[in-house]
Amino acid sequence: LLFPVCNLCGKCRPRDTDLLQPSLNFLYWSLHQTTPCSQQRAVAVLLSNVSLLELLQKVLECTWLWSPPSRPAYLSSEDALLCSGWLLVASLLLYQHRYNTEVHQTLSVDLTEVLNAVIFRNKKPILLLVSIMQFLRAVLRQNFSSSLLVIVSQNTAPGAAQPQPSSLQDTALHPLAMQQVFSLVVSLQNLLVHKDLLLSQAVVACLETLVEYLYLKNQDVALHIASQPWHRFLLFTLLSGGQKSFLQPEVLRLMTLFVRYQSSNIISQKEISQIIQEAAEANIAELPEATSHALHLFLSQV
Repeated sequence: LLFPVCNLCGKCRPRDTDLLQPSLNFLYWSLHQTTPCSQQRAVAVLLSNVSLLELLQKVLECTWLWSPPSRPAYLSSEDALLCSGWLLVASLLLYQHRYNTEVHQTLSVDLTEVLNAVIFRNKKPILLLVSIMQFLRAVLRQNFSSSLLVIVSQNTAPGAAQPQPSSLQDTALHPLAMQQVFSLVVSLQNLLVHKDLLLSQAVVACLETLVEYLYLKNQDVALHIASQPWHRFLLFTLLSGGQKSFLQPEVLRLMTLFVRYQSSNIISQKEISQIIQEAAEANIAELPEATSHALHLFLSQV
């Protein structure tokens, strides 16, 4: 089925949302819901179809073209297609790297546009934000070095030289700039305050991957980002309201992040003791799977 569906997608235009959206979803689940052996073959089939990759390129570019000032609150058919496109490309990046699959056609993405989509949001639906963050995580995990992806700069004309980093920190973090990192972290913190479960999971995962990337590039920058005082205020905000327990997946994962990077000004021995006390009093068998997994990671890190 992959062959005819890929070929069908390649014959479509981005505006053919009724046909494309379920087709891209089928390709996405074909990658994820199969055996490792079949998964490797599925990745090869998708990456060998040039017309499909050209269609995906057009879909990604529509993210910046389909952004009217007053987007509907619900997920429109256009936004649903964009979600499917970003999630499929993020998966292709992941599995192409895992299996070292041959690439027949590269995808070009403007990193500034991707970052601005998260930083400024511009009324984008939550599911679209989550999908773009999944893509951002994929490129961060691969240090922006995927053979499937070409990162371009918004301010660089075709054929022109890439702009030079303005500081030593920017050089170390390239293609990210220090100012972009700060803006991205602040925006991720603000998105966490919404307390939407799906959004919170994506934001914390993105923050984890970002700090890991920074730590590989420049440890001082990573530790500086992880120890920002605003993080402590964020934790208090997340713990306010109805559920004040530390045993919330996003809170546990944030705590794990701060313990890992030794941010003692954010999480103290008192908070660590409180979490352990809550865990001791809880019925572990009845905890949701996400909470149980996050608690395991936290205790292992401690």
